[in-house]
Amino acid sequence: MNIRRTTKGRTVMTAVAITTGLVLTVAGCGGGGDDGASDKKTSSSSPAKNDDGDDDKQESQAPPAKETLAEVKAGGLTLAVTSAVRDDGGFVTVEGTVTNGSGKPWVAADWRGDESELAKNGGSIAGASLVDQTGKKKYLVLRDTEGRCLCTRFTGGVLSGATTEWFAQFPAPPEDTTKVSFQVGSMPPAAVELSEGE
Repeated sequence: MNIRRTTKGRTVMTAVAITTGLVLTVAGCGGGGDDGASDKKTSSSSPAKNDDGDDDKQESQAPPAKETLAEVKAGGLTLAVTSAVRDDGGFVTVEGTVTNGSGKPWVAADWRGDESELAKNGGSIAGASLVDQTGKKKYLVLRDTEGRCLCTRFTGGVLSGATTEWFAQFPAPPEDTTKVSFQVGSMPPAAVELSEGE
């Protein structure tokens, strides 16, 4: 009985000692006015990482605004195209934002396209297209074998005054095509320059 108490007593004392050591360590790292504490804090992580981390924090708090390649408006909606990039896989990914200024929730009903297969996507940007004026070809949004578009679905719609991001993927036009028109629903066509993926 005495040995068990002693063992438990030692365990408790060890736990208290470890806990006390951790508290003191944390308190020591907490900073203060003395130069030694700030030197330890700096040496615990490399200055380069701290500098980069600060930059990353600033960027994450205020991400740089994406360049708008094209912007069109209709029916209280503002559609902006911020990126149109050729990817290695032989397709083009177009990205942007839509802002609902209509004064009521918007469900993208006329953006999902007329094809019965596209109805499975619900409110989406599945009815979008790219038009190559030079090659006189129209490219529809890519879809999988079940008819689901490789594009954004606006689940629940977009509330009035809200802005949401979207994307859509298309087959890539020929390499010499550098400019296309992006069109969806009743929005006017938006002329965009294609860029090469990195």
